[in-house]
Amino acid sequence: QVQLVESGGGLVQPGGSLRLSCVASRSIGGSAVMGWYRQAPGQQRELVATIQGFGDTNYSDSVKGRFTISRDTPKNTAYLQMNNLKPEDTAVYYCKVVQFGRDYWGQGTQVTVSA
Repeated sequence: QVQLVESGGGLVQPGGSLRLSCVASRSIGGSAVMGWYRQAPGQQRELVATIQGFGDTNYSDSVKGRFTISRDTPKNTAYLQMNNLKPEDTAVYYCKVVQFGRDYWGQGTQVTVSA
């Protein structure tokens, strides 16, 4: 089992920035895929960004150019740097790890973008 703990969410004004962190409870290795997803009220959970162990990244069109995903594999940590935040980015953000065919999810961290 892998427990994931997200942090870094909060309230920010439009145009502001936040950095989310996701720490895994044990070593997950470079083969695991780490990702961020989000779910707004009344909406389905959607992909934000993923990162492979060797660094390849994938972003949803809605966040390209504004968000950056990164990972520190020795620290079992993934990050999501979010810049130029918009009200439509408001959601609960979840960390996900895929390892050996199993999905692990964190509990989520709330991000609210509002003036």
